[in-house]
Amino acid sequence: MKRLQFTMPGSGLNGHALVRAVLAVLMWSVSICLGQGPRIVPSPEAGWPQWRGVFRDGRSPEKGLLGEWPERGPALVWKAEGLGYGYSAPIITGGRIYLGGDVGNELHLFALDTDGKRLWETVNGRAWKEPYPGARASCTFSEGKLYHLNAHGRLACFDSADGRELWAVDVLDRFQGKNITWAMSENLLVDGDWVFVTAGGQKALMAALDKRTGKTVWTTEALKLGPSENPAMQRLAQPAGESDSASYGSPILIDWDGKRLLVNTSMRHLFGVDAVTGRLIWTRPFATRYLVIPATPLLVGDAVFVTAPDTDAGGLYRLRPTETGWDVKRVWSTELDTCHGGWALLDGLIFGAWYRTDRGWAAIDVATGEVKWKWKDIAKGSVIWADDRLYCLGEDGNVVLLEATGAGPKVKGRFRLVPQKVTDAWTHPVILDGRLYLRYHDTLYCYDIRRR
Repeated sequence: MKRLQFTMPGSGLNGHALVRAVLAVLMWSVSICLGQGPRIVPSPEAGWPQWRGVFRDGRSPEKGLLGEWPERGPALVWKAEGLGYGYSAPIITGGRIYLGGDVGNELHLFALDTDGKRLWETVNGRAWKEPYPGARASCTFSEGKLYHLNAHGRLACFDSADGRELWAVDVLDRFQGKNITWAMSENLLVDGDWVFVTAGGQKALMAALDKRTGKTVWTTEALKLGPSENPAMQRLAQPAGESDSASYGSPILIDWDGKRLLVNTSMRHLFGVDAVTGRLIWTRPFATRYLVIPATPLLVGDAVFVTAPDTDAGGLYRLRPTETGWDVKRVWSTELDTCHGGWALLDGLIFGAWYRTDRGWAAIDVATGEVKWKWKDIAKGSVIWADDRLYCLGEDGNVVLLEATGAGPKVKGRFRLVPQKVTDAWTHPVILDGRLYLRYHDTLYCYDIRRR
């Protein structure tokens, strides 16, 4: 077995964190011998406790769901109104629903029961009034607490029982970052005692905070930009020596033979961070025309899939640990330019929506990157999957149930979420306990999709 080296981060670890780090290294040593391979670290919480579910990949373990919908769609159980403006997807755990919405000049967090009754309402700083106004991020639930990042970089912790604020940190101020064009949008990731955030500042690319106090545990060195960064787009590039900013996506946490690895995107890079020490362990340039990388990376075996609008950098990137670090190579490229709608990985295919390169949706072969089929019968949008079906919410407000295979999609149901045609139905769907949850701004809809 190769010799392991453990390096303390520059910001220092407290006693509790040091024990955690040492234990993690020991666990890594054991698992290398066992050869477990890469896997997503799931949330230990029940239900749908964070962005895109337990695995952050839009995958629901639900079974016994309707294989086909009635002509007008599944039965509406209830709808809750007055939830503010925005795109924050609900999370659901412990019989409660949590989501955010902008109300007047404030961002409000709401707690509902599973009958849609409001239990409490609290505030997490200012609303976003600039282009595409509205609340962005989902809450994250961990051990009875909620963690949320608002559009201005205010990261706060709340008691999930009553909405009482326990602590708050201005991430941009603490780590000398700047807000981005369409606002901070990261869906926070919590693991053990720590909450991770992408600061994109002069003092930190990422940071781990103690989830009980908000104190900094470790920081990742700032990702400095050189004069040759993004040479074809100097009009949009920051000056040399500045730090790369946060982007609009959210990180995933991978257990790689016992070693925890955060994979995320900044404004101009795909990168990996040691989740125990905070050390930046690899980066890959990921230039986009308008500096937008909005989707959460998707783990595919020993690789990550990521793409964005207005770039030729999208594709499948294979990760390989080596004696001296990490080898990261693009296995295949893709023209699929999914924006913020995410992807579903099912039966060796990646399903997602085009943005500008083409219209509609596509299925990509994981092995080759080949486009197996295109389907233009619904506008681009968000996707999750359950019980071998895709649940697609087009940004125009149409909802479609698809049976999707390599041979092509079969429509198993459709309905319109809102009566009028819209262009900003962007909230990701959620499925839990036989119910489908869909949001359009101030209204949350709950549908019964159980098979009778």
